[in-house]
Amino acid sequence: MTGSSRTVHLAVYDTFADWETGHTTAHLARNGYTVRTVGPSREPVTTMGGLRVQPDLSLDELRAQDSALLILTGADAWDTGDALAPFARAARGFLDAGVPVAAICGATAGLAREGLLDGRTHTSAVSFYLAATGYAGGSRYVDADAVTDAGAAGGGGAAGGGGLITAGPTEPVAFAREVFALLGVYGPEKLDAWYRLFHDSDASAYEVLQGG
Repeated sequence: MTGSSRTVHLAVYDTFADWETGHTTAHLARNGYTVRTVGPSREPVTTMGGLRVQPDLSLDELRAQDSALLILTGADAWDTGDALAPFARAARGFLDAGVPVAAICGATAGLAREGLLDGRTHTSAVSFYLAATGYAGGSRYVDADAVTDAGAAGGGGAAGGGGLITAGPTEPVAFAREVFALLGVYGPEKLDAWYRLFHDSDASAYEVLQGG
């Protein structure tokens, strides 16, 4: 594989919701992926849990061709102004380049405002949360833990584009499952076992997950 196919970029900004991507990034790293953080600049940010994160690169340094996936987490700022809109525009660039994007919680509203959910199947916390953005994609909303759209028509009406994963704030495990499926981190049997172990506390899944 090329370096870009094993590098995942995680957007970080003040008040980003720590818990929403913990399963995703931990198990990507344990399976040979490099996770690089992307901030508004290279200045440190503080998560919702009070952790200080030093971004690896700034948003203006991010290039879709260097990445296998862009992950956008929830944050207070998605709903209090336009400070994070540049990250939604970056997501558009990724999708247009055929590189997938995974968005959870408030980041889904940012994508809705950018028009990226108008032609793609998606989910979020609740349908009326996205409806409040004024977006035109309400008919494509699915009431599910997490949803993957493999690359339907985008906000600009063009066909194709990278896959898009969306999830609500209470579904970090389902969100991770969709990421692993999209990137091929686990085969179907192990992916099912991983989800049963971490979502359902099914101890019998551990043996399957650890098997060769």
